[in-house]
Amino acid sequence: MVSANNLIAGKWTVGSQGERSVVSPYDGKQIGTYSVPSLEQINTAIQSASEAQKAWGRLPIKERSKVLFNFRNILLRDIDKISKIKGAECGKVFDEAKAGLMKGVEVLEYALSIQNLDTGGKTEVSRGVSCEYRREALGVVANITPFNFPAMVPMWTIPIAIALGNSYVWKPSDKTPLTSFFIAEALKEAGLPDGVFTVLHGGHETVNAIIDHPAVKAIGFVGSTKIAKLVYQRGTQLGKRVLALGGAKNHIVLLPDANLEISGVGISDSFTGCAGQRCMAASVLLAVGDTNGHIDQIVKRASSLELGKQMGAIITKEQVQFLNNAIAAAEKAGAKVILDGRKAKAPPGMEGGNWIGPTILDNVQPNSEASKVELFGPVLSIIRCKDISQAMSIANSSEYGNACSVFTSNGGLAERVAREAHAGMVGVNVGVPVPREPFSFGGTMESKFGHGDITGEQSLNFWSNYKKVTVKWEMQSDSNWMS
Repeated sequence: MVSANNLIAGKWTVGSQGERSVVSPYDGKQIGTYSVPSLEQINTAIQSASEAQKAWGRLPIKERSKVLFNFRNILLRDIDKISKIKGAECGKVFDEAKAGLMKGVEVLEYALSIQNLDTGGKTEVSRGVSCEYRREALGVVANITPFNFPAMVPMWTIPIAIALGNSYVWKPSDKTPLTSFFIAEALKEAGLPDGVFTVLHGGHETVNAIIDHPAVKAIGFVGSTKIAKLVYQRGTQLGKRVLALGGAKNHIVLLPDANLEISGVGISDSFTGCAGQRCMAASVLLAVGDTNGHIDQIVKRASSLELGKQMGAIITKEQVQFLNNAIAAAEKAGAKVILDGRKAKAPPGMEGGNWIGPTILDNVQPNSEASKVELFGPVLSIIRCKDISQAMSIANSSEYGNACSVFTSNGGLAERVAREAHAGMVGVNVGVPVPREPFSFGGTMESKFGHGDITGEQSLNFWSNYKKVTVKWEMQSDSNWMS
C-alpha cells in the first residue's frame, strides 16, 4: 500500500481536503491512497517553489546537471520497483511500464546534454560592439499529466524544465497518483533543493488553483482535447505560456506491397499496446486495395495476445462500458466485427478488474463514430479504400493531427504520405511514430494547443527566456550607422 501525499517545500504533507483511495485496474483492489490539498496549502507550495527557484536558477547549468545525473542513476537503480507500481495503478503490463520509464530516462539524458549543446552565442556585430544570448529560467512552471503514462509524460518535462533553472509544480492524474511519490523521492535523494520540485494532487480545483497562481509562468498539459482547450484558454487569458496536448485519431495507410510480417506486427502492436490507451495508438486502418492477407496477419497476432501478460487492463469500468457500447454501435452501423474483445475473459484472479480484448472492426464507414471519435482502447477500425488518394483524404479529414503512418515497400508512396499528411508525427513501416530524442514530440490541429513541442530542442524556448545583451566598452576611431 503506497501513500502519496503532497510534496510542499520538500516535505510530504497530508492534504487537508481529505484522503482518496487508489484501486488497480487489474483486479479492482485498493493499492494506495493520496490526499488532496487545500487552496491555502497550494498557495504555500507555489510560494515556496518561487523562493527556492531564485537560488536554483542562479546556479550554473553544469551544477544543476549534477543533480540530474544523480536522478538518472537512481531511476535506473529503482526502475523495476517504480515500473511495478506504475503498471499496477495504470493497468500496464510490466514490460510496457518499464519501457515508458526508459523513454522518460531518454528525455532526461537529452536534458543532461543541454549544458554542452545549448551554449547561447556571442558575436561581434560591429566595431567594438558585441551581442550575446543568455538563456534564463521563467521561474515557477507547472505540468498537468494524464493517467496513461504516470512516469513517461511527466518525465518529458521535469528534466528539461529543471535543467533550465525553473522550479517545477506537478499535478499528476487523480487516477494514477502513486508514481509521483517515487519520482519525487528520487529527486530528493539526488540532491535537488527543497521547493524546486512540488507535487500537488486533486482534481479540477487543484488544476485551476495552479493555473491561476500569479507565480506560475508556464503550464504544460497532456490529456483529452476537451480539457486541453480549457487549460489553454484559462492560462493564456492570464497571459501565461501554455502548451496543451490533446486527443488523437491516428491513421495507418496500408498498401498492398507492404511486408506481411512488418505490417502484421507493427499495426497489431500499435493498437493493442498499452491496451490502446495512448495518444499514438493506431485507431483507423486505411486498407488500400487487396490487403486481406495483411489483415489476416494483424488479426492473428492480436488474437494471440494473453490478457494480463501481453496486454494490460483498461483504466476504469466506465471506460470498458464505453468501449463495449462503441463496438455495438459500430456493428449496428454496418461494421463487421472480425475480432471481438468483448468475449475475452479476465485473467485468473483478476475478475474484479477492467478487461476487454483486442477488437477489429472491418468495413467501417468514413463518417461513423468508429472512424471519427477517439475511443482510447484496443479497437482498430478498418476502412476499405480504392486508392491512396482516398486514404489520404480520409486521414486528413480528421480534426486531430497527432500521428499518421504508412506501411509499404515503395519509397515514393511513403514519401507522398509523409508529405501530404496533416499529422505532426509520421511513420513509415512504424506503427507508433514517437520521435526519439532529440527529435521533439507534438501534433497539430486539435491535438495541440500552443506553439512548439513538449520535448527536444523545440521545448527549450517554452521553458525559458532568451535574454539578448549588447555590449560596448570603448569609443572607436571611426564610426558607421550602428555607432
